[in-house]
Amino acid sequence: MFLASNIVIALVALLHIYFLVLEMFLWDKPAGLKAFGQTLEAAKASKVLAANQGLYNGFLAAGLIWGLASGADGTPVKVFFLGCVLVAGVYGAATASRKILFVQALPAGVGLALLCLS
Repeated sequence: MFLASNIVIALVALLHIYFLVLEMFLWDKPAGLKAFGQTLEAAKASKVLAANQGLYNGFLAAGLIWGLASGADGTPVKVFFLGCVLVAGVYGAATASRKILFVQALPAGVGLALLCLS
């Protein structure tokens, strides 16, 4: 289970690096517009906010990578950052888009469950 949890945690970290790139660098580009279903005008108006959000996603990824790099001693770090991702995903699903529940919260929940079973 330890290996399975680390694989899922690595995937969650990679997802958050992807979110960072989308929100910080591609927000008003075709890939960002498509991913978030926005018009160019709306994206330009919210670009600074999106970049800030992307930075936070980068911190989540960094925390998960830190936990992975710490081996078995990184379990508390992984639990903390997966918990943060899970809460952010549930909040995002409730306030922005239900899709966030499946893209962000579910993978974090699976990672937490696997980690608890390890």
